[in-house]
Amino acid sequence: MKKTLILIIVMFALFGCSSNKISKNMPVEKKMEIADELFEKEKYSKAIPYYTEVVFERNSAYTPIAQMKLADCYFNQNKFTEARFEYEELIRLFSDYQDIGRAYFQLGVCYYNDSLSPHYTQNETNRAISSFETFIEKFPFDSLKKEAIEYIQKCRYKLLMKSYYNGFAYYKLYDYSGALMYFDEIIALGNNNEPDRMSLFYATKIYLARDDFEKAKLTGQKLISRYPQTEEAEKITSELEKIK
Repeated sequence: MKKTLILIIVMFALFGCSSNKISKNMPVEKKMEIADELFEKEKYSKAIPYYTEVVFERNSAYTPIAQMKLADCYFNQNKFTEARFEYEELIRLFSDYQDIGRAYFQLGVCYYNDSLSPHYTQNETNRAISSFETFIEKFPFDSLKKEAIEYIQKCRYKLLMKSYYNGFAYYKLYDYSGALMYFDEIIALGNNNEPDRMSLFYATKIYLARDDFEKAKLTGQKLISRYPQTEEAEKITSELEKIK
């Protein structure tokens, strides 16, 4: 009885393995049909082998479509590094593909999603900006242009936060010159946001610590006028009152 049961299990296992294999003789049209059906059902992992097989068919009209769908499969699984590689392959091999603009755009999104928080290095953030700028340059009338600009703005804000954290790190180490280098760069932009507010706050505190009351008043007043109802403005107002 045991032998029979084992034999049945082995047969099912063999059948399962053989059914998962893609026949080399299967027409490319059939591979695409199966892949697209799996893609529509959001079974991306199962669709990948079929799209990969079609990609290897370099002379097929389906190849660039499969290349894009292969990249999209990885993207939809949040595997942005793998997706990035496949979008880059599409750009490299099929530059005249009708939907090539979206590949450039998706490349930027992949870099953005792979980027680290502002506390860490921002290589991917810078590459995302470069990718989106390339997309806008090459496809200035594309419907995704507005979204690309929004991504660039988010990336630049992230870089601003990185500069602020760099300045704050120097501040905590009592390296006030190093801290001001970052804070002054942010303040000079004249934005109205968190990195600007916090840079004004800590720059004022540095000038107070140095007994440089004139600069403390200048930066302090900027903070108070731009962000009057904030905790930082209240603290600096109190500090400036002591000077009087």
